[in-house]
Amino acid sequence: MKICVLPGDGIGPEIIVEAVRVLKALGLAFEMEEAPVGGAGYRALGHPLPESTLALAKASDAILFGAVGDFSLDSLPRELRPEQAILGLRKELNLFANFRPALVYPELVDASSLKPEVISGLDILIIRELTGDIYFGKPRGIRTLESGEREGFDTMRYSESEIRRVLRVGFDAARKRSKRLCSVDKANVLDTMQLWREVAVEVGKEYPDVELSHQYVDNAAMQLLKNPKQFDVIVTGNMFGDILSDEASMLTGSIGMLPSASLNENNFGLYEPIHGSAPDIAGKGIANPLATILSAAMMLRFSFNHIEAADRIEAAVKRVLAQGFRTGDIIEPGMKAIGTREMGDAVLAALN
Repeated sequence: MKICVLPGDGIGPEIIVEAVRVLKALGLAFEMEEAPVGGAGYRALGHPLPESTLALAKASDAILFGAVGDFSLDSLPRELRPEQAILGLRKELNLFANFRPALVYPELVDASSLKPEVISGLDILIIRELTGDIYFGKPRGIRTLESGEREGFDTMRYSESEIRRVLRVGFDAARKRSKRLCSVDKANVLDTMQLWREVAVEVGKEYPDVELSHQYVDNAAMQLLKNPKQFDVIVTGNMFGDILSDEASMLTGSIGMLPSASLNENNFGLYEPIHGSAPDIAGKGIANPLATILSAAMMLRFSFNHIEAADRIEAAVKRVLAQGFRTGDIIEPGMKAIGTREMGDAVLAALN
């Protein structure tokens, strides 16, 4: 099993180290190879997604990804900015289905800004389409009008086949859970989303055992705060999924707790925490590595079918939280925060 390890920028290298330590402690036959990506890729080889890094990713069975983002490089042309690395990997590897679970651990109920009775027991899965929509649609750009005023424009696009394949992923996931799927769109305003809803209804007929519902994205955003436990699986487009999954992360108490998986049709996946590179705390040894460690567990589950090993990691994280270990982002009054390395040590101890 060959894993391409891409630490990236900011806190990426710090949190990746802890996830790699946990993977190695399992005693499985992994081959891991590291490569630069994002700002680190630009600084080393002149591009956020160097050809050698992309070649390694394609030659591997899965990717463990840290984070990209370097504010000092924001003045570069768009195609050379660090964030283009993750977009490029998604497109080149056809990683069209993004799994973002939002799970509230009993020990972290009080860490959420919502009332305990609203989020206690929450377990939802947001599936975000990842290679289409306004992030990839063309034409796009900034142009100067005849009046001399500048205008920015982007294009929202989805083909029927793109919508259909991610909806099937959503329905299949719902079948393994509570058999409820909510398709989120903006069909009352956008033609692209009207097509989305039509296809959702068509695909839903193939899954008569799954209850299909629809919500407009603005209502879904409100309902996630008002009554999040009404949801089980949410499937939506790229832009809406980007926003809703970050909102859902705060229901859990911290964005530092949420893993993700981005998969293609062959279950090849890129696994990463959903938080960013956090340059303000990079190098301080205080970042929360649990989302990255849980992403490694998702990798074992989805790409390698090592269910027992994935369960071991997830159980170890629950045990650590139950023992009261906390990084600064999930600290509660009366507790002492520990650092990135110490949290990794705690998981390793709980794993054994």
